[in-house]
Amino acid sequence: MSSQREVRCRCGRWMWAPPGAGAIQCSTCHTVTQLHSLVDALRGAHRMIYGLQQLRRQYQQPPQMMMAQRSPPQMMVAQRSPPQMMVAQRSPPQMMVAQLSPPPPPRLLEALPSPFGKKRAVLCGVNYRGKSYSLKGCISDAKSMRCFLVQHMGFPVESILMLTEDEACPQKIPTKRNMRKAMRWLVEGNRARDSLFFHYSGHGAQQKDYDGDEIDGQDEALIPLDHETEGKIIDDEINEILVRPLVHGAKLHAVIDACNSGTVLDLPFVCRMETNGSYDWEHQGFGRIYKGTDGGGAFCFSACDDDEASGYTPNAGAMTYSFINAVKTAGPAPTYGQLLNLMCSAILEAQSRLTYTDSDESSEPLLTSSEKFNIYATKFAL
Repeated sequence: MSSQREVRCRCGRWMWAPPGAGAIQCSTCHTVTQLHSLVDALRGAHRMIYGLQQLRRQYQQPPQMMMAQRSPPQMMVAQRSPPQMMVAQRSPPQMMVAQLSPPPPPRLLEALPSPFGKKRAVLCGVNYRGKSYSLKGCISDAKSMRCFLVQHMGFPVESILMLTEDEACPQKIPTKRNMRKAMRWLVEGNRARDSLFFHYSGHGAQQKDYDGDEIDGQDEALIPLDHETEGKIIDDEINEILVRPLVHGAKLHAVIDACNSGTVLDLPFVCRMETNGSYDWEHQGFGRIYKGTDGGGAFCFSACDDDEASGYTPNAGAMTYSFINAVKTAGPAPTYGQLLNLMCSAILEAQSRLTYTDSDESSEPLLTSSEKFNIYATKFAL
């Protein structure tokens, strides 16, 4: 056996050449390897030594360990594995590096629930603690809305994203950046039959309209926790993020419990209701900027008109309270008209116990929509 030569085929298989053989054929790829001279054998031995040196560098093992792992020729014949197993055992260096690499850092949005599901919601409650303009019940509003969605509307807990000052995760504090990110998460990948819900309880405001798309010359805005340094979130941006991406068959419902919130989603149609229950749709379109959806439906219940202040009950915002109360008492499959009437009644009842408003005038909920529809024939469903 000492006169035999070990020859490596170009397919990677090692073969033993008998003494005096001028050529040998690989049983795997059938390639014929010529064995012309002792020089070729010496070159093969040189390549084998060079390969062992490379393996030693890659695995950082001393040469004696590498040689100790190499079986003598007779054992190699007994233990030789089929070619495909040899390939599997000889891992490329890059694969070894990948296995030894540290895990990638967590994604920024890893703490958020998965955006893909039939029902999901974003709930924002901002109390502005420590500020002269602090509020008392907005975080409670968000928590009440979460309980309502889970217990009465069938929303999975894991599909609801809460943004309040009580949250431990920095990504769930209602800053401008986090609120923008949460709104994008809500509509990301939306599809037919998705039910999306956005709730905000906090301060609202108006500011001058600079792009000429408002009839009254004023943009409506939500006030994030860090608005003093980062600014407000105006209705133009809210419409672009929440409304325009909605595809055919997807629905978004928003409940905005804030002052000056009537058209804060910039939806093109406002439902104007009379005290006797009659109504008319008022078109808010002004200019050439499209404010509708990509085929889906968007509906917003606001606490008051654009130039009005919202009301508060002792424990919650009047809008949050009236919306939850109306849906609970309306019975199965209420219409939008029934809900509006019940909400008006609930707010009037709550205002008899009102503890705070920004004006002496009472406010009534306002419905805006991406399309006109019959509010007494169309069923409300989340």
